[in-house]
Amino acid sequence: MNEAIPVTRTVDQGVAKLMPDVDRKRAWLLTVDGAPQSYVDLDEPEHLEFEYARRLGHVLDTVAEAGRPLDVLHLGGGALTLPRYVAVTRPGSRQDVVEADGALLELVVEHLPLPEGAGVAVHAADARAWLEGAPTDSADVLVADVFGGSRVPAHLTSVAYAREAARVLRGDGVYLANLADAAPFAFLRSQLATFGTVFEELVLIAEPGVLRGRRFGNAVLVAAHHPLDTSALVRRTASDAFPARVEHGPALRDFIDGAGPVRDEDAVPSPEPPEGAFGIG
Repeated sequence: MNEAIPVTRTVDQGVAKLMPDVDRKRAWLLTVDGAPQSYVDLDEPEHLEFEYARRLGHVLDTVAEAGRPLDVLHLGGGALTLPRYVAVTRPGSRQDVVEADGALLELVVEHLPLPEGAGVAVHAADARAWLEGAPTDSADVLVADVFGGSRVPAHLTSVAYAREAARVLRGDGVYLANLADAAPFAFLRSQLATFGTVFEELVLIAEPGVLRGRRFGNAVLVAAHHPLDTSALVRRTASDAFPARVEHGPALRDFIDGAGPVRDEDAVPSPEPPEGAFGIG
């Protein structure tokens, strides 16, 4: 049983708490203002507790042959769950993590330190500003998991932002984003339309209940200039405790249903989750 002591600290965007998992010896849940942000098991970093993180992990597992090191840019840091996962599953990878909340980053690095030689560099900066200054063709994968509170910031939703992501990615690179929405999916459909103006291939991964409009939830957007291994993603997501659907091709075009791309001047944050949508017991 975990006898570690919870940690509470005021950070730039609210009150952060690190709470030990009573069932796993060195595992922690990070919340900000009560909303779960990340889960990390320091002894088993390949363990992805949250369903959306597992889906991002499935994509990371299939973007290149198993074990091949990758150059990964993470926009949004949290407790560095996915950088730890990549460091273990793809040793030798070079990773940059950009987190706007510098105080949160300090808390995580202090209490949940990265292993020596993990190959992860952390930076306290705005995600889009960092992206605009990043070198062209410098990343194999770009992971966007950025939430201001519980909403994706507006300046990370536009065509101009998508173009910057495509510029930084190499030709065979892959863009991943954790998004959240509910029916009638105005935000999610607009994001697919936005990235569809820049990338030839789009995939959406989400629980059937979310896609059927039954509840608010996460959806993983995947974008690339080349065909994605959707068969592998279908197999992997089907084996999860909460199986997801992998939408692509005509079905995804039907889902977009005429939504238009987002310009900077029209951009809005993702919708506010209903109370209790991501609550913890």
